[in-house]
Amino acid sequence: MTIRRLPEHVVNRIAAGEVIERPASAVKELVENSLDAGATRVDVHIRDGGKSLISVVDDGIGMTPDELRLAVERHATSKLPQDDLDNIQTLGFRGEALPSIGSVGRLSITSRTANSDTAWRLDIEGGDIGELSPAPLSKGTRIELRDLFYATPARLKFLRADRTESSQVADAISRLAMARPDVSFTLIDGERTKIKLEATQGDLLDARLRRLSGIMGKEFAENALPIEAEREGLRLTGYAGLPTLNRGNAQMQFLFVNDRSVKDRLLFGAVRGAYADFLARDRHPLLALFLEIDAAYVDVNVHPAKAEVRFREAGVVRGLIVGALRHALAEAGHRASTTVASAALGAIRPGENSGPALPFGRTYPQTANYPSPGVSERATAFQSPGFAAAQGLAPTAPPSAEMQLAAETENFPLGAARAQVHETYIVAQTDDGIVIVDQHAAHERLVYEKMKSALDAEGVRRQGLLIPEVVELEEDAVDRLIARTAEFAELGLVLEGFGPGAVIVRAVPSLLGQVDVAGLIRDLADELAELGDSFVLKERLEDVCGTMACHGSVRANRQLTIPEMNSLLRDMEATERSGQCNHGRPTWTLVTLAELDKLFLRGC
Repeated sequence: MTIRRLPEHVVNRIAAGEVIERPASAVKELVENSLDAGATRVDVHIRDGGKSLISVVDDGIGMTPDELRLAVERHATSKLPQDDLDNIQTLGFRGEALPSIGSVGRLSITSRTANSDTAWRLDIEGGDIGELSPAPLSKGTRIELRDLFYATPARLKFLRADRTESSQVADAISRLAMARPDVSFTLIDGERTKIKLEATQGDLLDARLRRLSGIMGKEFAENALPIEAEREGLRLTGYAGLPTLNRGNAQMQFLFVNDRSVKDRLLFGAVRGAYADFLARDRHPLLALFLEIDAAYVDVNVHPAKAEVRFREAGVVRGLIVGALRHALAEAGHRASTTVASAALGAIRPGENSGPALPFGRTYPQTANYPSPGVSERATAFQSPGFAAAQGLAPTAPPSAEMQLAAETENFPLGAARAQVHETYIVAQTDDGIVIVDQHAAHERLVYEKMKSALDAEGVRRQGLLIPEVVELEEDAVDRLIARTAEFAELGLVLEGFGPGAVIVRAVPSLLGQVDVAGLIRDLADELAELGDSFVLKERLEDVCGTMACHGSVRANRQLTIPEMNSLLRDMEATERSGQCNHGRPTWTLVTLAELDKLFLRGC
């Protein structure tokens, strides 16, 4: 076979396969061009999920006839004035989108600059470029793409149903809209308006919350914590939802780097690490985070879709995200999601015997009433003085003096304990309603936090191995581990080099008990290789503490006195993260008097 140059139209179609995967990819590229052109309004119209029509109209700076002709040539762009790929300041920069789209569909571009007497139109069909002609348009650019992938029928066959493709288009526009609250966005699917977002002004953080409320819902806005942090020239802003507001997947996690939506494993891993104390592994928080970083320290030129990035200092980026999220969650104190009460009340109907559904559309496993041998005893030291007596106490009737004392505590955030229901839930009275507390979940969080504080203050106890274990690894993995031996030693793991391709482990954290030493070391090495940092060991220690706290906490079916209940409430108010247990379950919920009145039809 003889080597030859491929025809230009074939080259364009091959490139289009990398850049334009589906209608949403075309919409994303076209809208990014509008934003780079300084548009303050972007209107998108699609039909049949974008297969038959995609129309994007903006009020940007527009293009002259010469620029219009040049814009449809491959690798022609205005976004790299100095040809510097280390200083990319725009969303687009490759100069591939328009020629790629024009090679697989019927593309029409009409554009007009502010000082031009008329607009000009250029048609491209299957890669064939037509002639320029005058056209009506006030200012900006209008692009119409019809019959996407008609020139590549094989690709057309792999597209999903119209509804699915339309949903993907809406997701692409929503992500772009989150980063630019100063721009108005509209998406019309056929005759139906799917997205209509007006531009918001004022402080950027406040404007983003209003924009996020319009996309992620009012529920998220009501339960979102503001994020603002800086470190070594990096700045992180955005909003993160309370742990009790969670989902079964990560689709409601939106991450941006210099206003570019990205799907990066490093960033998602940092989010997971930050919420590790609050959520079970199969639950995911809602959030939108915006990272600002010098363009020289991030590479966006790693994939044609520009959804992946590479950081020069990955460890610093991860540390910033984890630290900022954990600080915000700690500042939230005992706060829990407002959705907990509304979900329960929404399931109650007057006159019906059916109880309220659990929040988040899931059931929680009933915690066993009998702890594992020795675990409860190990956790006893972390009980609060006023509440430890609940372990093993015989039921006692609360005297009237205790009720009088409780009345004096109603001004506390979680109110005054009034009763215990089914020996599982504490009912407290506040100035404006009632608070219901899951006694086991709440106490589990309290014990867990005290255990972690003790670990931080006293260090992690080591358990020396009778026979040190040798773990064989690649040489570079060994080098990464040896460089962090001091940090590992602080967490109870003692290791040292053992030749060019192995390490020898002499001690492990005693909390881990019988641990797979080789598996632990390999996990640590893998995380260091991928992220430049490791949270594996610390997370495992915290998991053990969580198990001990669960089994060592006051159980359901344990009757408590009024002072014991109030002691628990006061400890919750003074403890960070007490709004949820270690598995993401809410520890308490507030039902206001207004909600109670509505439940019983008072005032109707």
